[in-house]
Amino acid sequence: MGRVKVNLTLDANVAETARALGLNMSRLAEAAISEASRVERNRLWRAENQEAITTYAEEVARDGLPLSHLRSF
Repeated sequence: MGRVKVNLTLDANVAETARALGLNMSRLAEAAISEASRVERNRLWRAENQEAITTYAEEVARDGLPLSHLRSF
């Protein structure tokens, strides 16, 4: 997928400082948005699957790890 132009509004001091330091604001914004998207996707997945996660954790606490009898360490 290619790149698209978007408009962002930044605090004037933030933009001025970034320019003065020669930072690529587009790449920094892209990296920050990508990370925020990853974190939010993970949060949503955990929320959607919380019941199964809890059930599995309870089973492991009660019965131990599946196939643990096959472990050699």
